[in-house]
Amino acid sequence: MKNLKIILMFSAWLWTVCPMAQAQTNEEKEENPMKEVCEFLKRCGVYYLATTEGDQPRVRPFGTAAIFENRLYIQTDKRKNVAKQMLINPKIEICAYDSATEEWLRVAATVVPDERREVKAFMLDEYPSLKSMYSPDDDNTLVLYLTDATATFYSFANEPVEVKF
Repeated sequence: MKNLKIILMFSAWLWTVCPMAQAQTNEEKEENPMKEVCEFLKRCGVYYLATTEGDQPRVRPFGTAAIFENRLYIQTDKRKNVAKQMLINPKIEICAYDSATEEWLRVAATVVPDERREVKAFMLDEYPSLKSMYSPDDDNTLVLYLTDATATFYSFANEPVEVKF
């Protein structure tokens, strides 16, 4: 256990002083940007999703993100205003902040609803706590995948890194 702590501390130190380690991470983001975005959102736990209602922006916390069949999905309830807003205007933005690393992420994308039972079941398996409220067979679960996404990773220490998926 003590050795693991030493390794983690060394890794954190290396990250802060070694530009090569940061550059390698930037290359990884470019190699599999969707996975990197999904991992960042999961690491944050809560991210903020923005929609529009007429000419008024609307922002609220979200917590679901998972990759299924090489698409990044989010989940909500069809009865919520956010669902209605995304169905009217599918352009969204996501913002997340990781206080541990002092990095943040912005994603501009278009969402596409997916009504297939298997993707609803997958999302509920990824987030079992939602099973008390939703079922893959109900008519309330709305899963959407992101398309035409531009994600930008920011930090105070490095230049922004933009990726698309």
